[in-house]
Amino acid sequence: MLAQLRRGVIEHCVLALLDRGPRYGFDLVRALAAVEGLGTSEGTIYPLLSRLRKDGLLETSWQPSDQGPPRRYYELTAQGRTALDVFHRHWRSFRAAVDEVLEGDK
Repeated sequence: MLAQLRRGVIEHCVLALLDRGPRYGFDLVRALAAVEGLGTSEGTIYPLLSRLRKDGLLETSWQPSDQGPPRRYYELTAQGRTALDVFHRHWRSFRAAVDEVLEGDK
């Protein structure tokens, strides 16, 4: 069940992490893994990043790395920030509705 919930929000969690600043792919994997329930694989993240870039929500740049080859960094575009803002608005009302049902008349 947790996998289905995670699948539905992982895209927006990635956008939220990138709203804090540019990151490379494996850094996003580590950041998500640090939050209980959000851990995911590189095999999930990289196709997602590619799709978000093609959709115009992200842009990329190559930056040198102290440890090995250059890294591709991902950064939100204005369109990506708008998508994140829309998600936040919907998420807040959705979360409140689910909490209301789950908590009932407690």
